[in-house]
Amino acid sequence: MITLSQRLKRKNDAETVPASRAPIRDRLLVKEAQEMSQMLPSSCSVLYHNENDLSKFVLIVKPTEGYWEGGIFRFDIDVTEEYNMVPPLVKCSTKLWHPNISENGEVCLSLLRKHSVDGMGWSPIRRLNDVVWGLHALFTDLLNFEDPLNVEAADQYRYSQDNFKITVLEYVRNYAKE
Repeated sequence: MITLSQRLKRKNDAETVPASRAPIRDRLLVKEAQEMSQMLPSSCSVLYHNENDLSKFVLIVKPTEGYWEGGIFRFDIDVTEEYNMVPPLVKCSTKLWHPNISENGEVCLSLLRKHSVDGMGWSPIRRLNDVVWGLHALFTDLLNFEDPLNVEAADQYRYSQDNFKITVLEYVRNYAKE
């Protein structure tokens, strides 16, 4: 049986753990950043805000085919302290016309959901590389017009693919260039 004094002693011992001991997230990030750099899609690049802080970075996606070809899209990725139990926070900082990305940057990608009905949501076995490839695929084969975040974009595609393409090209020309 654990007494109150034993519990308090354990709490004090836990508080005196050396600060030099890296959190699990940081140890995972070192390994995953290295893996990510080796397996990055050719149309993507990663920029770190601070090379000593791997928890905040920008993913740049430059699609080489499809509706968004020629655009440059920036995703701000923030890996919180709760990683890998929760997914990183992702926001698209480039304004674009896309059924799965809102105009204010929210991203609808099942693996970024903490809980997902389809079973494809986040789990501790997922890695940053999965996030990168998922975001990359939003411009090719993971387009989802049936469960859109930007309903207007999905409806425009359904009812007039030509107008959808024109709108996408306008957004690319106006917002997705260097």
